[in-house]
Amino acid sequence: MTLATATKRSAKGASARRGTDHGAWFLVLPALIPILILSVGPLLYGIVLAFTDSQSGRTEPTQWIGALNFQDLLHDTLFWDSFRIGLIWAFGVTVPQFFLALGLALLLNQPLRMRWLARALAIIPWAMPEVVVGIMWRLVYHPDAGVLNETMSDLGLGEGTDWLTGTSTALLAVIVVGVWAGMPQTTVALLAGLQNTPRELHEAAAMDGAGAWRRFRTVTWPAIKPIALAITALNFIWNFNSFALVYVLTQGGPGGRTRLPMLFAYEEAFRYGQFGYAAAMGCVMVAVISVILAFYLVGRLKGADES
Repeated sequence: MTLATATKRSAKGASARRGTDHGAWFLVLPALIPILILSVGPLLYGIVLAFTDSQSGRTEPTQWIGALNFQDLLHDTLFWDSFRIGLIWAFGVTVPQFFLALGLALLLNQPLRMRWLARALAIIPWAMPEVVVGIMWRLVYHPDAGVLNETMSDLGLGEGTDWLTGTSTALLAVIVVGVWAGMPQTTVALLAGLQNTPRELHEAAAMDGAGAWRRFRTVTWPAIKPIALAITALNFIWNFNSFALVYVLTQGGPGGRTRLPMLFAYEEAFRYGQFGYAAAMGCVMVAVISVILAFYLVGRLKGADES
């Protein structure tokens, strides 16, 4: 083969690859355009809005005020208190959610009778809309006719506790609901990882005399660790940005004890009409989520390099 022939073939191959790339972009474009319009577009608009004094009901044109909203936000103790509550809520839901889901996934991975039914029942909370979950749990927590207070009264553990309006119980009550509502998706993800773990590895470890805990530590956990890290990071982000569930349960009360950052931004925008200020809050929350994602991606890259 001459050099000229090889060069022509290489050029044809490069041209064919470029054609394939263009074809791939053409196929992806119908799905990419709605994402750009419905996600990236509003995000960029919100960032621009954060640097303006946009308000509802004003007749004057919106003015560009630079970083004034962010300067005011630095001194807004109510927002940072809601930020603290949001972190408590996110950790308080994500951590128990993971450990309970891990235990349930390990149980559902065992060769139990009617296992298919147990798996189907386990994902019911996940299939329910958050508004429906909130309404249902409001009935459970009802101070007079709620199932929880009725059960506690029958057991002699107290009666008439107002779980959602008590300053000392409201946040804990909504955390319990958050754990219950979000646990199924974590269970499904971990169960998928467990089912993809080769059973031969467990059998070999058992033949070597490894007990249940050692098999979990040396076989099971390394196999599901990437899934566990991914689902935990996503759960934390999802929980930190929660809105509908807590809004239906408490609307941020009592006295702001359950006012998450998203609820605070919602009130500023749609109750008080401070669109620019609320957009600045949204930018801060996006920045926090970006930092969390950066730590997660760095950890994944380090883990990939070590392996």
